[in-house]
Amino acid sequence: MTRMKEQFWTTASKEEENSIISEEFENQFLDSKMGNKSPEWKNQTNPISLDLGQRQYIRRKLVHDFCHINGTLSSLEKNRTFYDIPKHELENLIVDDRHGIIYCYVPKVGCTQWKRVMIVLSETLKVNGVPYKNPLDISYDDTHVRTNLVFLNRFSKQVMKEKLEKYKKFIFVRHPYVRLISAYRDKFVKENQEFYTRYGVHMLRKYGNNSSPPAKVKVAHAAGILPSFSNFIQYVTDPETLKHGLFDEHWRQMYHLCHPCQINYDFIGKMETMEEDAAFLLHILHVDNIVKLPPGYTNRTAESWVREWYANIPDEWKRKLYKIYESDFKLFGYSDLGH
Repeated sequence: MTRMKEQFWTTASKEEENSIISEEFENQFLDSKMGNKSPEWKNQTNPISLDLGQRQYIRRKLVHDFCHINGTLSSLEKNRTFYDIPKHELENLIVDDRHGIIYCYVPKVGCTQWKRVMIVLSETLKVNGVPYKNPLDISYDDTHVRTNLVFLNRFSKQVMKEKLEKYKKFIFVRHPYVRLISAYRDKFVKENQEFYTRYGVHMLRKYGNNSSPPAKVKVAHAAGILPSFSNFIQYVTDPETLKHGLFDEHWRQMYHLCHPCQINYDFIGKMETMEEDAAFLLHILHVDNIVKLPPGYTNRTAESWVREWYANIPDEWKRKLYKIYESDFKLFGYSDLGH
């Protein structure tokens, strides 16, 4: 580790911190360790905001301290190395070799829009031989076809490690409780046959007092039969569910998806500050002349809804839920909002 990297992780005074941030971001992003390539970047004129730099310093230091100093991770998890992570647990890391960027997508954290950005940057999807230039021209279905993107775990562990050391890596996260609301609304309030069959029917039988729910989601919804949010929380906190291993990716813990204790992310964005984080990220990666993050949708789950959605969830379930997502809360600086 270089002197600057060592300095970056120390506890600094405000004046020292500002100096460290400025030099760190200039060294890490503007000078950039992108190999010997000459990507199509233009000279940037917008000044880097010190406030946004400080935000990144705080977020990254929080992750570092939790993982290596005062976190509550088990000794087994703390001692886990990148080489200990099975390939199938690295399936959320998307690579753009043209610009030397790696993005770990977290479902329900604007990942559809970021996947569109990665497709444009990497030019992995073309129409009549011409790569997409506008992310909004890429359909939702095309965005979620895995062959339209390059995933890190297609490579050998050694090549993966080399790319992780050489490329710039970013992640976007979200308040765990809000993310659960978003997952529930998207997969169970909407008519989704796949999720209804895989999870919904089981929830209705075990927690919804319905021994024979309809097999078809259309029929079930027409009759007003769908798992309640309480049923969903029961399912997530049920010890039997936990015995089956990792959750579905839409409600899997973010640290299980992106392994921030084994992968040193250069940039940590948040759903709550998506617009300014996205603009800052694309600017410091020198690709804001190529692509912009498309605007989000108006039905975004609001953090203000948390108290309403969780109002009827018993305190015991809330305690279990917090324990399940505790590492996400602490890694990324979220409070439990009184729950």
